[in-house]
Amino acid sequence: MTAMVALLRGVNVGGRSSLPMADLRAAAEACGFEHPRTYIQSGNLVFESSLKPGPAAKKLAGELASTTAVQPEVVVRTRTEMRAVVEKSPYLARGEAEAHLHVVFLADGAKPALPDLTKYAPEEATVVGREVHFFLPNGVGRSKLAADLGRRKDAVGTMRNWRTVLKLIDMLDAD
Repeated sequence: MTAMVALLRGVNVGGRSSLPMADLRAAAEACGFEHPRTYIQSGNLVFESSLKPGPAAKKLAGELASTTAVQPEVVVRTRTEMRAVVEKSPYLARGEAEAHLHVVFLADGAKPALPDLTKYAPEEATVVGREVHFFLPNGVGRSKLAADLGRRKDAVGTMRNWRTVLKLIDMLDAD
């Protein structure tokens, strides 16, 4: 069994796409995932499965679509992949404050092409593998860069702040 995290896009945000975390855990159990645990109300699920991440994401998305009123994009990463996100952070490596770091976990097949970033300074974004790392010194809520990239169709994924990324790794390591 492999420890994994499923990251759901757009659930319980702004009163839309309501999904109780008990329903998410139930969907995971219906998929045959073991030891499902959620973190906060924004669609973070830690579980164990013998499936690979892509098939696990498809299975969970299908179960949610058939048993709930939401159809979120589901991105799955293994414990090893989550640790690599931290190890490869270009902004953490140069000593930026963790409070200013965010990561977009891209869905399978997403191919983001970053725009000219000079107009967004001091905000920055860097694609590292299947993630887009953000340095947002004024916060994500005021970020024009995050808003603009979030509207693009080629970069489907879901964003998490650095604190959530670290907490999910802690949960994965607790297995």
